[in-house]
Amino acid sequence: MNVLIVDDNQASADLLQELLSLHDHTAQCTYTARQALDAAAAGSFDAALIDLSLPDLPGAEVARRLRESTGEGTPKLLVAISGFSAQDAGGRSAEGLFDHHLQKPVDIEKLGQILASAG
Repeated sequence: MNVLIVDDNQASADLLQELLSLHDHTAQCTYTARQALDAAAAGSFDAALIDLSLPDLPGAEVARRLRESTGEGTPKLLVAISGFSAQDAGGRSAEGLFDHHLQKPVDIEKLGQILASAG
């Protein structure tokens, strides 16, 4: 599965990319909302892992724009990754935009199950 990672914490994004590669997935890291939207428009992704707290746009807005996009390479599976739980105000702000919500630090086994079920 080809995964787009969107997280302003570069170390966290890069580590997640490495972990996904160990599970036979390919991944591209972006560190801002703008980079993510540009990458999604130019690439072909099966899934996107999107941090809810980005410096230039909220992750929920990135998800909304991806949902509205009609491009063939636009990821269909959207997973929120956040320090907020799905029940926190920050997590609730993204309700309905994401297929799944994972709290940081991301449980790689849970993520693997989500990607496997979608693939």
